[in-house]
Amino acid sequence: MSGASSALRQSASAEPHKVWLDAYRSVRAETERRAAPLSPEDQAIQSMPDASPTKWHRAHTTWFFEQFILAPHIENYRPFDERFAYLFNSYYVAAGPRHARPKRGLITRPHAQEVAAYRRHVDEAVTALLESSAPAMLEQITPLIELGLHHEQQHQELILTDILHAFSQNPTWPVYDSNWQMPRVLGAHEFVEVPSGVHLIGHKGKDFHFDNEGPSHRELIEPVKIARSLVTNAEWLEFMRDGGYSNHSLWLSDGWAAVQADELSAPAYWQEKDGEWFSFTLGGLRPVDPDSPVCHIGYFEADAYARWAGKHLPSESEWEVATRHNLIDDAFGVAWQWTRSAYLPYPGYRAPDGAIGEYNGKFMISQMVLRGSSVATPENHARLTYRNFFYPPHRWQFTGLRLAEFA
Repeated sequence: MSGASSALRQSASAEPHKVWLDAYRSVRAETERRAAPLSPEDQAIQSMPDASPTKWHRAHTTWFFEQFILAPHIENYRPFDERFAYLFNSYYVAAGPRHARPKRGLITRPHAQEVAAYRRHVDEAVTALLESSAPAMLEQITPLIELGLHHEQQHQELILTDILHAFSQNPTWPVYDSNWQMPRVLGAHEFVEVPSGVHLIGHKGKDFHFDNEGPSHRELIEPVKIARSLVTNAEWLEFMRDGGYSNHSLWLSDGWAAVQADELSAPAYWQEKDGEWFSFTLGGLRPVDPDSPVCHIGYFEADAYARWAGKHLPSESEWEVATRHNLIDDAFGVAWQWTRSAYLPYPGYRAPDGAIGEYNGKFMISQMVLRGSSVATPENHARLTYRNFFYPPHRWQFTGLRLAEFA
């Protein structure tokens, strides 16, 4: 997974202009590919404050390149539309004021075609900058280009998860992709011992990584075993049949409050019809596949299931060590896996200066870490040290779990 950035950098040393242009065009094209099945009306919808319209994702990722690469590095650069800086900034206070996140779905103008024109305008400018830059300038801007591409890949995943939530509000059960399939769980249902002792955790080296993945540091891993496989829908159904959602003793206090307030009785997008459970997917409403990993569960649910099973969730360090030693199946490309680790800075962490420093550091409170990647994660975006993070009640992402137990 992490080899993609390494290969990119090695190739860039020989033909830097071409390599970075190819990488830029490839990522930008993938965003448009994911948006292509959606109508202009689909792209304008915002179904909850935590989600954003597809049109907004397409524009925001474009604003990122305009704000942090084009404007600072092209003399007398003229923005496509000066109003877009306000509409499509997300949370960068240093970059200026912004439109309120819960109201992104109210932005009917610019329409989808104008956003497409905005993307073309910025793509042409980035292309010209990459083609004409002297080696010193290229060395200065390519780290920002690389960050912008990984940032856009994050939003490519959000395009899918956000439209899934929006479509789930429609009683006609719209289909995004009729060929969509959730992978099935691989491997044996067994627990394997994680090497105990002191291990280096976090990213080390010059390959691309987000700032929250470092610095590399030592952590002690106590004796523990980790599940080789992810928890399946069949196993989750056993939890439900045994009253998992009605047994307060299994839940953290905030989790039990969420169960009662939101009347939780199953993972997100599940519904029961005539005694059979169905799940709404990007391929439409389908019977729950017992052999697929359970998905769209929050941290509170994952923790409650672990208690019910007499186990616990692994820490992110235990997960990382197990993955480094090839001890687990489906670590990547299936479902993000909740850990019991709070999202906090690693020892010695310092956020970068300027607006880029707002990317991760200011969110290191009240959230939990997930590891791996999901079926919605773009190819070559995930890596071993990636730290995803969400608030405990969040369920609209492709989030699942694997268990751990004391050795």
